[in-house]
Amino acid sequence: MNWYLEVLKKYAVFSGRARRKEYWFFALFNAIFVFALTVIDISAGLYDVFAEIGLLSGLYSLAVLLPSIAVSVRRLHDIGRTGWWLLIVFVPIIGIIVLLVFAVLDSTPGDNRYGPNPKAAGL
Repeated sequence: MNWYLEVLKKYAVFSGRARRKEYWFFALFNAIFVFALTVIDISAGLYDVFAEIGLLSGLYSLAVLLPSIAVSVRRLHDIGRTGWWLLIVFVPIIGIIVLLVFAVLDSTPGDNRYGPNPKAAGL
């Protein structure tokens, strides 16, 4: 849970690096919260079947959109890639696969142009 809160504390910080642990724990808790809010939306009748989104889950997703982008950019920085690689998501199918591969790659050892290795710093 601390990793999730760390990402929220860095709400719009696009500089620096993010470890795999930070990125994947944020993704895990994000998915859990969206699932729980969707269940609440369905139970309360706030879910729109045609739009495939509920009121609470939609507001939550909107609130964490910027931190999600920021942690993704920092994750790309951790493997030595520029944040502009995030735009590859707009390439159908292949873009998602490439970003998934980038997200599971290990950190660039030592310092890179985006900062010191967060693993070495014990963060």
